[in-house]
Amino acid sequence: MLQYKLQIPGKVFSGHDALMNLPGILEQNRVERPVIITDKGIRRAGLLDIVLSKIVDIGLSPVILDDLPPEPTYGQVQLLVDACRHEKADFIIALGGGSVMDTAKLASILINNAYSVRDLLEGKAQVSKGCRTLMIPTTAGTGAEATPNAIVVVPEKELKVGIVNPEMIADYVILDAGMIKNLPRKIAAATGLDALTHAVECFTSNKANPFSDLFALQALDMILNNIEKACDNPDDMAAKENMILASFYAGVAITASGTTAVHALSYPLGGKYHIPHGISNAILLVPVMRFNEPCCRNRLAEAYDRCCKEKERLVSVEEKSAWMIRRMEQIVRHLDIPSDLNEYGVTDRDLDDLVNAGMQVTRLLSNNMRPVTAEDARAIYKKIL
Repeated sequence: MLQYKLQIPGKVFSGHDALMNLPGILEQNRVERPVIITDKGIRRAGLLDIVLSKIVDIGLSPVILDDLPPEPTYGQVQLLVDACRHEKADFIIALGGGSVMDTAKLASILINNAYSVRDLLEGKAQVSKGCRTLMIPTTAGTGAEATPNAIVVVPEKELKVGIVNPEMIADYVILDAGMIKNLPRKIAAATGLDALTHAVECFTSNKANPFSDLFALQALDMILNNIEKACDNPDDMAAKENMILASFYAGVAITASGTTAVHALSYPLGGKYHIPHGISNAILLVPVMRFNEPCCRNRLAEAYDRCCKEKERLVSVEEKSAWMIRRMEQIVRHLDIPSDLNEYGVTDRDLDDLVNAGMQVTRLLSNNMRPVTAEDARAIYKKIL
């Protein structure tokens, strides 16, 4: 690319007990009517109470909106946007994973006008930010805290669709590994593999550039060397801190570059079969990277040079590229991700619909270094059926 740009959140707080910065952020912004968008799982896990205690201490009583299901449709997101409008929120705090943060971002640009999420999907709305936002991720992760993107399910298309608007970049982010300390292994694995997918796709994207490479390579290095420890050992806070930071870095890489065919082909799996986003990416990651390898071999070899910590070093570009794909496959297996879609009820009869839906995601397929035809997509899907 001859020109490239980088957009990042206004202020990012990280490190030990980073959540201590929350009261100061609210006081500096003279917040009077804060709204917290979260979900019932976060409430049950006790994470909401931790955040509330910081806010109540400065005399504020935030409104809690926690009626957001996993993988929400645009209609379900709209209900929370409307609630933010009704409460006349002057500051939105997102506490949760990708869907929670995406909903908060959409609310921040829709709160002061009559447009809807559907209007954004149809390209009818010209909107700007009407409310400042703070993202507190509870997974590591989607990287949604760093991006101007929001993903919603469009049920009539049985597809996930991305809304991109630079106004949705967060004003504040708090990366506190304490928020992911007790994350169940299954969720830690799925979200961690989502971050891995972001990093490797952004580094091998047609839109890759010096900005995205900086963040994608660092994220890839940190994830490949920490994800298993972070998922297996709840007490390994060093690995968890590396993962929550790496997830953010991978999110920044998305803003500067973009994901590719893994995400494109995974969107129908989430939209129609409600397979968790990280799981669908993890199942597709190795098959798509093997398909892409002839066109991104040099990039994967460069990633090997950065990420591999083994004493015996490979020499040829081909060997290095193959090692990277084997390492990703090893991680997917170690984290007990299904190797196919059988347990989700997807069969050969669904192949035509999957191909048709996946090929609609041209925004991401155009980023893929190796062009993907409908027959290519069919062959990739068949490998995971």
